[in-house]
Amino acid sequence: MRIGLIAIDGCFGSAVASVIDIVRVADGARGDVDPRIDPIELAILGPKRRVTTTASMTLSVDHPLSESGEFDVVVVPALGTLTAAATNDALHSRDARSVIASLGRLDDATTRIAAACTGVFAVAETGRMHHRRATTSWFLGPEFLKRYPTVALDLDTMVVVDGNLVTAGAAFAHIDLALSLVRSISPDLAQHVAKLLIIDERPSQAAFVAYEHLRHEDPIVVEFERFVRARLDEPFNVAFVAQSLGTSRRTLERRVRAALNLTPLGFVQRLRIERARHLSATTDLTSAEIALRVGYANAETLRSLLRRERRRS
Repeated sequence: MRIGLIAIDGCFGSAVASVIDIVRVADGARGDVDPRIDPIELAILGPKRRVTTTASMTLSVDHPLSESGEFDVVVVPALGTLTAAATNDALHSRDARSVIASLGRLDDATTRIAAACTGVFAVAETGRMHHRRATTSWFLGPEFLKRYPTVALDLDTMVVVDGNLVTAGAAFAHIDLALSLVRSISPDLAQHVAKLLIIDERPSQAAFVAYEHLRHEDPIVVEFERFVRARLDEPFNVAFVAQSLGTSRRTLERRVRAALNLTPLGFVQRLRIERARHLSATTDLTSAEIALRVGYANAETLRSLLRRERRRS
């Protein structure tokens, strides 16, 4: 497999380094796992001969962006931005526009595109994510949906594979992205690399999502979240909640969907699961006691939801 890793000035240094290290460890270890695994080549692609990352790491570029189509996989790392405004500005930079143009010329039949964090924005700019599943940094979800409303965004899953597109979550999800690429070559090799580098499995971003950060500037969603968080142990009735907030059920459902990409009930279930996991990790409460504290009459209902979340991940 030939992997081309795109790098531009200001890209996230640890993201680039983690992909390089994981892929090169995999190539070095493949003979110990299965001698039949073909070599894994990684090269740096970029708009200029040298680029400097956010960590002041200077990389020599092996191939120009015009040669991206010669690789089996092209990886787009994070742009090095942490806010929606900065990400939007970065997407309009000369280097980013060169990357987006080169991605737009790739043939879906011959090249896979892998991206993580804000790098997913660059791929979405090409239009090739239309009506496809993807993930990105959880805290940039609202901005992503605003810019690319036709993408089926999944903020819970750490790595999403949809055809030739592979996307991953926030910055250090580059580790998961790189392992996913290795896993596509050999599951045994990926497992071996994870053990060598002591990489824990992180199938979901859900544990890291602070939903209050996703509420954007919508005051109805802010009040809705505050209302339900204070009453997670009570039965949920969307019509009652809407009335309590002084709005209609239809408006509440529409505004929650727009801000969080979830139905009100789906959001409440996520909050309940979030709190249940926290209580399980920080208290000695039984499963039945935790279930009651998050609004379920019996523990089996909660266990069923947790199993469903794991399957989704």
